[in-house]
Amino acid sequence: MSATHTHDHDHDHGHAHPHHAHVPESFDRAFAIGIALNAGFVAVEAFYGWKAGSLALLADAGHNLSDVAGLVLAWAGAAAGRLRPSERHTYGFKRASILAAFANALLLLVAMGSLAWEAVHRLQAPAPAQGLTIMVVAAIGIVVNGLTALLFLRGSHDLNLRGAFLHMLADALVSAGVVVAGALTLGYGWSWIDPVASLLIAAVIVVGTWSLLRQSLHLMVDGVPAHLNLVEVRECLQGLPGVGAVHDLHVWAMGTSEVALTAHLVMPAAPADDAFLHAAAQTLRERFGIAHVTLQSSRHPVMTACV
Repeated sequence: MSATHTHDHDHDHGHAHPHHAHVPESFDRAFAIGIALNAGFVAVEAFYGWKAGSLALLADAGHNLSDVAGLVLAWAGAAAGRLRPSERHTYGFKRASILAAFANALLLLVAMGSLAWEAVHRLQAPAPAQGLTIMVVAAIGIVVNGLTALLFLRGSHDLNLRGAFLHMLADALVSAGVVVAGALTLGYGWSWIDPVASLLIAAVIVVGTWSLLRQSLHLMVDGVPAHLNLVEVRECLQGLPGVGAVHDLHVWAMGTSEVALTAHLVMPAAPADDAFLHAAAQTLRERFGIAHVTLQSSRHPVMTACV
């Protein structure tokens, strides 16, 4: 791109000022509370699942353990994203939050695969389970997971935090399913209901996780964030005063809450001045939430357009 054209007097770079960038609020307290609550609940659930002979409870404990790991991953991703840029990492570590969301999704899919495998085995040889114990422990799970989900509700616009929110919400629903399975086991003595509930739980979570996996993978390979329409962004730039054409427009996610844009503007009358660059950066920030803007301008096209 601009690196191929070395005559500085032919183009200008406009940059949104760092203090205008969207800085995501810290969810450190939410992560700490969520991890502590869920780690404690995993221990309780695993113990009583083993004691009651309930695969649904043991499976849910394993799933909750993967969610504790997921919360740790999401927290590490969010914390890494706040590290300052350096000469070796000029963007900082913002992309760590995308990697955390992706790893989180993979972790959940692996956990659900092992749960489904065990449930199929249990269906072939159903074992009796203690319905009342299952119901009480799972009911506690609804409260723990529901409270943790609420901690991340405000941040669900961020893909990394939404991953944490969706996992906790899914867990609350899973626990509700386990309560129903426990009630049916208690009322009718249906030992097969426990593994069937486990399979249904796995299916629900895989469906919910697939979207997180797809979106995080899309951002990892520099895809345009889902909430942005590249055609609209291009039209916005082309509508700016003095712009004849837009070349080399690139929009990508720096992290799960920050978007960057670079573009080459052909301005036949005169290259961009400071006032134009400031107004353009402000327009992109207000209309599309793009805070990290770099614009290059020249009177004539200076390179072959990429996009």
